[in-house]
Parts: sequence; C-alpha cells; structure tokens
Amino acid sequence: MSEPRFRPLAHVRVPTDEVVARARAFYESMNARRTTRHFSTDPVPRAAIEYAIRTAGTAPSGAHQQPWTFVAVSDPAIKQRIRDAAEREEHENYHGRMPAEWLQALAPLGTDEHKTHLTDAPWLVVVFRKAYGLEPDGSRRTYYYTQESVGIAVGFFVAAVHQMGLVTLTHTPNPMGFLSEVLNRPANEKAYLIMPVGYPAPGALVPDLERKPLAEIAVWV
Repeated sequence: MSEPRFRPLAHVRVPTDEVVARARAFYESMNARRTTRHFSTDPVPRAAIEYAIRTAGTAPSGAHQQPWTFVAVSDPAIKQRIRDAAEREEHENYHGRMPAEWLQALAPLGTDEHKTHLTDAPWLVVVFRKAYGLEPDGSRRTYYYTQESVGIAVGFFVAAVHQMGLVTLTHTPNPMGFLSEVLNRPANEKAYLIMPVGYPAPGALVPDLERKPLAEIAVWV
C-alpha cells in the first residue's frame, strides 16, 4: 500500500461579513433556478457544456474514485433515438406501470409520456454511474458510495448550468437500460439520469410551486 501524499491547501480566508454576503448572493441566485421542460432549439457552445462537466468533476466522491461519466449528446439523430426509446418506456409507465399514488404525485407537474425536451434542447447530458472500476487486465475494482458521489456531482452540474444562464431538467426515464445501448457504454456503467441543457423557450412555463421554508428543512442542535 502506497503512502498518502499531501500538499498545502490553497485557501484565502474570507472575512465573516463577506462570508454571509456571499452565502446570501449564492442562495438568491439558486433560489431563482427552476426546472423547465420547455427548451429553445437555439445552439449552446460546446465550451459551456465542457465547463459544466468540469465543474461536476470537482465534486467530492467516495475514496476519490470519481465514479461518473458524462456523455454530452448534440447529434440530432442520437437525440431522436433517445427520445423514441424514452417515450416508449414512459408510455408504459403512464398507462399501467406506475401506481396511482405515483401518478397523483406527478399531477401538479403536468408531466406525461411526451418528452419534447429530449429533441428540442441543443444538448443532452446523460450521466452514468460506474458501479465498479475496471483494471487493465479486465478485473473489477470495488467502488464505494457511488450513488451518493454521482448525486453530488449532478448537483454541481445543475448549479453550474444555472450560473451560466441556462436551464436544465433532471429526467429519469424508468427503466433506463436503453441509454447504455444507444450510447455504447460499458457494462460497469449504469445510466443515472438525462439532463437536457439549453435556453428556455420563449414563453416557457414552470409549475406554480413553492419550496419548503428553512424551518421545515433545517434542524439546529
């Protein structure tokens, strides 16, 4: 087992009043973030997507194993294949596979089997979770806390997209096995979700919902 290596932390201490000001500014920005399913077809530079993925890649992960792959799709034909497969699965979901309780929970969001965002958005970023690693000889390496790690990375990605003035949606068609086939991913990678990325369409709408207040989500001890 190799010895751990360390280096000095690059950090500039911020005065307390500025800490709070930064915290408030970031919260106010993120509180304006909304999920939308109405995307403009206007192009988005590849560099913007690259930086969002780079930001996601800075997320902490179990044992620093970084068990994620972000597949950025702009090819219209591949986006159409993804949409066609997703809508087939969603048709089954909305017409018998999902229990009534689940459909009732989705009702305020106005969702259905039609997923126009999968072809309207200029980019689809499909996230895969590496369930285990692969050594050069083909043997498996155990990865730890992969669900948690990928979830954190997705959160970083969503924040990055919002900060650059774009919108996204966390879409989880169920089941998602078709994504591995369409995107030719190896067996150790499991589809986690799809995030369309782009500008909102003119007149885009979002559900009229409220977020829980701090008193309902925080406990101080």
